[in-house]
Amino acid sequence: MRTRVFLGCAAFAATVVASAAFAQQAAAPAPAPLLPTYTRVSPNLPELRVTFTDAAWTGQAIPTGQQCRRFQGQGNTPALRVENIPAGANAILLAFNDETYQPMNSGGHGIVGFRITGNSATLAPFPGEVTTGLPQNTFIEAENRSGGFGGPGYLPPCSGGQGNTYSVTVLAVSKSDTNPADNKILAQSKVTLGKF
Repeated sequence: MRTRVFLGCAAFAATVVASAAFAQQAAAPAPAPLLPTYTRVSPNLPELRVTFTDAAWTGQAIPTGQQCRRFQGQGNTPALRVENIPAGANAILLAFNDETYQPMNSGGHGIVGFRITGNSATLAPFPGEVTTGLPQNTFIEAENRSGGFGGPGYLPPCSGGQGNTYSVTVLAVSKSDTNPADNKILAQSKVTLGKF
């Protein structure tokens, strides 16, 4: 009887491990460069001032419901206030990272953009796992690199509660719609979103 119980427990444990969240999968490719078609205007870019505008986002834990659909969420990007935007910037890019799982770091959860004017901007939540019906003056700069683990576009935190650390790299850019060689990164900052 003990042998059967042990084998049953071992089989259950193996099933749990085999179905563990995306963040623990092996043999995934290394992260691609964050923005290969953009040139940094300086090795030491100025810092943006970025703050959450929704009290549910504290930087400690991903708020309930803001995870991916695979784990019963309907996640959106957090609402953000971005200040100290330099002259010449016409867009803010948000590159979403899983810092615990390197193949999904460096924008691996997708890069989304907001058209802006002026030296500050309030960014409304951007929907996760969709590519249509996006808010006005927004766009998807790069799809997430989940390889179908989640939906398209921005992939909300999707580690299944493994305690992975998520962050967003915020970039003020000059984006050309006609010549990618003219794309420039003017300023940036990084904000911890929390653990999931």
